[in-house]
Amino acid sequence: MRLRNVKGSRETIAANPYVIKDAEEKKGKWRELFDNDHPIHLEIGMGKGKFLMQLAQDNPDINYIGIEKYSSVLVRALEKREEYEGDNVYFLRMDAEDIPNIFAEEEIDQIYLNFSDPWPKDRHAKRRLTSKEFFERYNQILKKDGVVIFKTDNRDLFDFSLEQVPLAGWKLKNHTFDLHNSEYVEGNVMTEYETRFVNEGKPICRLVAYRETSE
Repeated sequence: MRLRNVKGSRETIAANPYVIKDAEEKKGKWRELFDNDHPIHLEIGMGKGKFLMQLAQDNPDINYIGIEKYSSVLVRALEKREEYEGDNVYFLRMDAEDIPNIFAEEEIDQIYLNFSDPWPKDRHAKRRLTSKEFFERYNQILKKDGVVIFKTDNRDLFDFSLEQVPLAGWKLKNHTFDLHNSEYVEGNVMTEYETRFVNEGKPICRLVAYRETSE
């Protein structure tokens, strides 16, 4: 997808207090930023922020961090953030490959992946956010009882993801090829893309992945 450049987006992001600039220095100290011990949920590839901001508003006792690497997209999320009076959401402009450098072991309670870039060429498979390589990164930062929740309209990417979960040593808690006609739709918060796809009649795939923990 070709992204339209938004003039002044980098400057806006640099000046915004809700975008964390010294992220590596926060490693292991994110709860100090939020000034509480609430769970921290992470959305990787948050787009324009509709999903994350809705969660933050609905769940004031959960802290949220959104990662987006494109300035022209992140700046749209900041517009939504300015209208929100809560203090439980911050953003990072970065590449997801670097998350082990930003978060400490077991610092994140839950991870959301919504309509991620499918990287359709085989040589780019490792860049997909549901590749076994990325699941290893999640393993480094996610609490032992944490989960990864992934939604997509791309069936090829979803089939790939279903294969990657066991290859990464993870397990499927549940999955569906048609979220909005399944038992798992209750409580679902839609993204911008999801709203559009549902209106077009496209089925949404969803999986929840976890790791077995030894007592």
